Parts: sequence; structure tokens; C-alpha cells
Amino acid sequence: MGHFFAVFATDRPDSLALRQRLRPSHQAHLRATEMHRVIVRLGGPTLDDMGEAMNGTLLVIEASSLPEVEAFIQEDPYVRAGLFASIQIRPWHWSLGNPQLRG
Repeated sequence: MGHFFAVFATDRPDSLALRQRLRPSHQAHLRATEMHRVIVRLGGPTLDDMGEAMNGTLLVIEASSLPEVEAFIQEDPYVRAGLFASIQIRPWHWSLGNPQLRG
């Protein structure tokens, strides 16, 4: 593996009930490392300006390639249900805080 990717996904308006209903299956997908070829290194929901309501997702994924990450994201229950208004996947260089770079 060795390549990192940041995934920024923004929920559609008024979709909190859908997010909450799918959250257990979404979390299971992220943790099912035996089912896919990527590793989710960091992840969690983004929050509204008040820091209260979930309104998106931020993931840091380790994978061999961008197509692997794209395929993994397309299999996510949130994506399959149409939760997100937008998704951005960007290659990312994990420098600060990366345990592999501590010495």
C-alpha cells in the first residue's frame, strides 16, 4: 500500500435521519478490512458550525491507488443510498503525526 488519500464527503441537506439509520452499516464497511484492499487510518463525521449535528464524513485511507479508493467509496452504504451531495478524494501526504515517520 503506502499511499494516503483524504476523502471529504458532504451530506445532502436534511439527511440526518438517513445518516443515522445507515451509520452502523457504514461503520462496518469501514472496518471490514478482509473485504477490500484499503485501510481506513482515520475517520469520523464532520459537524455543523455549532459542533453538534453530523453533516459529512472525513476519512484518511491507505491504499495502492486512487481507483482502489474510488471503488471502496462506491461500495459504502452512505454512497449507495445517496447520502452525499459531493465527494472529493485527494492524494494526501501524511507527515505530521504519522506513526510510520516517528523515529
